[in-house]
Amino acid sequence: MKRSLAILPYARQTIDDDDVAAVAAVLRSDFLTTGPATEAFEAKLAEVTGAPFAVSCSSGTAALHLAALAIGLKPGDRVVVPAITFLATANAARHAGAEVIFADVAADSGLMEADHLAQAIEKGGDAVKAVFPVHLGGQCPDMPALAAVARKHGLAIVEDACHAIGAEYSRPDGSACAVGACADGDMAVFSFHPVKTIAMGEGGAITTNDAALAARVRVLRNHGMTQDADAFVHRDMAFDGDGGVNPWYYEMHEPGFNYRASDIHCALGLSQLSKLEKFVELRRALVERYNERLAPLAPRVRPVTRMPGGRPAWHLYQVLIDFEKIGISRADLMRALRKAGIGTQVHYIPLHRQPYYRHRYGELRLPGADAFYARGLTLPLFPAMTDRDVDAVVESLCRVLS
Repeated sequence: MKRSLAILPYARQTIDDDDVAAVAAVLRSDFLTTGPATEAFEAKLAEVTGAPFAVSCSSGTAALHLAALAIGLKPGDRVVVPAITFLATANAARHAGAEVIFADVAADSGLMEADHLAQAIEKGGDAVKAVFPVHLGGQCPDMPALAAVARKHGLAIVEDACHAIGAEYSRPDGSACAVGACADGDMAVFSFHPVKTIAMGEGGAITTNDAALAARVRVLRNHGMTQDADAFVHRDMAFDGDGGVNPWYYEMHEPGFNYRASDIHCALGLSQLSKLEKFVELRRALVERYNERLAPLAPRVRPVTRMPGGRPAWHLYQVLIDFEKIGISRADLMRALRKAGIGTQVHYIPLHRQPYYRHRYGELRLPGADAFYARGLTLPLFPAMTDRDVDAVVESLCRVLS
């Protein structure tokens, strides 16, 4: 199959005619934002994840910020965040005024483990109020083990599941738990950026089992504005002489944000959600092809360690490369692969190495995160790829390494 792309990117959206038709239908409708498509998308996401409440918003970053505010983070609080994740995970805590305690991760998976969390809590003391576990690349950390540590210390748990829509992990009784069901957390946060498994253009969502948290998120995403009659403070303004609610009335009890998702975005998201299972299975098959073709290159090149018991919904295909042993720098390898028509990326620069956090918290020693970063490279992975594309990536990689 001939590729139409000049460069095979590390990730890209898969948009079909039915997706285009779904968006076009909204453009011809009476609602462009916060209408029936938004409600339908939220209902479908709740069904897919198994959570009773799903709230859409404008991005995964907005979802993280809303979650941080909903659990009541404030200045003086501290939040544990694994050092290997995107900037937004830690930034959301800072936007709420809280400080960040960076936890180390396993050097071969990039995932925070229970011991890492316990060490971070010990460092942060009683001011630690929450933990944001990250489902990196589409696979989950040991959520029951992390939850056991977090609950022992009374911490709120917000799962950064931006990479992991459609993934499952194993619970102690052997049952499978869908990411987003919040069996071991208070809220789960998703991103629907074009490089993710489900694309909305820009968009995000929060799932939860807690009705109060869901209600708070809905208010905060819409400027802090409420039309809940039971919450009204100025009842003389809110109600008419017969006790009915004045139809124009609303109140704001605290400032919120314009973090709503539009019907245009949610129509695309709803169409994409109908193909989630197909997308996830295509990604899993491509990962198996990669694993098979890369096996002869071990241990110089190998995929990240897979967690036992779970069923990842792979967002990224990350490999660990011993650049020192193979005698080529990561930058030179990436440039050589790009000349061969193959795009790559690195996920992620450890957050404790970012200038802002380094200045704020000083030099931190997190050997697992540094080791994972030093060897990491992300190879192309998206549903429209073929086995031939995977073979081309591996063959090009072999040529460069040789």
